[in-house]
Amino acid sequence: MRNLTMMTDLYQLTMMYGYYKTNTHNRVAVFDLFFRRSREDTAYAIAAGLEQAVDYIENLHFTDEDIQYLRDLALFDEGFLNMLKQIRFTGDIYAVQEGTVVFPNEPILRVKAPLFEAQLIETALLNIINHQTLIATKASKVVHAAQGGKVLEFGLRRAQGPDAAIYGARAAIIGGCSSTSNIIAGQMFDVPISGTHGHSWVMSFADELTAFRAYAEAFPDNCLLLVDTYDTLRSGVPNAIKVFKELKEKGHKPIGIRLDSGDLAYLSKKARKMLDDEGFHDAKIVASNDLDEYLIWDLKAQGAKIDIWGVGTSLITSKDNPALGGVYKMAAEEVKGTLVPKIKISENTDKITLPGYKKVYRIYNTDKKAIADLITLDEETIDTDKPLTIFDPYDTWKRMTLTEYTVRQLLEPVYIEGKLQYKKQKLKDIQEYAKRELDSLWEEYKRISKPHKYKVDLSQKLYDLKEYLIKEHSFKK
Repeated sequence: MRNLTMMTDLYQLTMMYGYYKTNTHNRVAVFDLFFRRSREDTAYAIAAGLEQAVDYIENLHFTDEDIQYLRDLALFDEGFLNMLKQIRFTGDIYAVQEGTVVFPNEPILRVKAPLFEAQLIETALLNIINHQTLIATKASKVVHAAQGGKVLEFGLRRAQGPDAAIYGARAAIIGGCSSTSNIIAGQMFDVPISGTHGHSWVMSFADELTAFRAYAEAFPDNCLLLVDTYDTLRSGVPNAIKVFKELKEKGHKPIGIRLDSGDLAYLSKKARKMLDDEGFHDAKIVASNDLDEYLIWDLKAQGAKIDIWGVGTSLITSKDNPALGGVYKMAAEEVKGTLVPKIKISENTDKITLPGYKKVYRIYNTDKKAIADLITLDEETIDTDKPLTIFDPYDTWKRMTLTEYTVRQLLEPVYIEGKLQYKKQKLKDIQEYAKRELDSLWEEYKRISKPHKYKVDLSQKLYDLKEYLIKEHSFKK
């Protein structure tokens, strides 16, 4: 477990120094971590990274070397540096489970702690949760586009550094990928790894058939051959079939072939027929080559005969949407022993924050499909024996009254008064939970392009509080 305490922005420390100098550092504050709607195709996200966030909090402390470095900056006095030496997290954190489907502007993590602590952990929490949530979300879209076909993550060589590769692979598994090419990720997280050979293997032999035979001899029960080094249909697939026949005569069953270039729809259909004509109906066709959810969806629509999809660059970098847009905003602050709600005002209505100490309910119909999320103040409860009216917080005339429904609170305790409540889960269990979460959504919310907007509503009390604070701040101007 690494000490990432110094992985923060300088302005966190300068603000903490300001709190110290004004003697407000022990004032309790509430911060919400959430993401904004960054693009039209971001209808939902898959929350990920909580386990690494916990690891960060568990190891939160400044070393002597850290303190000396900060001392050498000549920005802070010794009293402040002594306080940093003693810092440990003593507050509360509530968060959604990893794998939970979450939506723009709703808290996916809530911190209640002394300002000194709550301010310090902002940057690292955002870094960890933004990245893994982004990649888990991208993976879920790719897996959805594959429509039941397996998706392999192998973006290691294209990831933006070792941590992005390792934790991106972890997030991709949460999002639904069946395996990763990343051996260290497989070791760290106990997930399946996959991989066969590259073009260099074929090119290192005198000819393609010799290369295939050598690979089959090395891996007789795990033989999957890359067939596009020279000519896919005139040499690659025919040579693979020859080797498959030889394996079959020896009592082994080949896995299949991989296509990594060319018109994948055309080549896969031709290759499938060639394999079937020779009796290899069970041989799998794996495809790669700069795939993403849009291309996979189109290839499926064209009837491509592809069983397994290898996705690298577009997945591990979330190439078309490289940032989640997660933020960490103050929602309340203790004044004379009472939590006072806070709000950030902006001319951009999407950037106006939600005030107060809040929780999030997910509302389901009798078929266990998610209808809407309802953000409420913490003291509010929902009586499912009574009708519930929800409304759009922007177009308030859009209303719905529910009579038969169930609810679930999404935010669960991770820390209470600095004591860890969270219990680590196996990654495959988080993946299964994420799948159930996605199954609770109607298909309209999971469309690859222009998905329907899921309802994230406010309780009447929270809506009224927000409107009151907006007007109060406008009046103060």
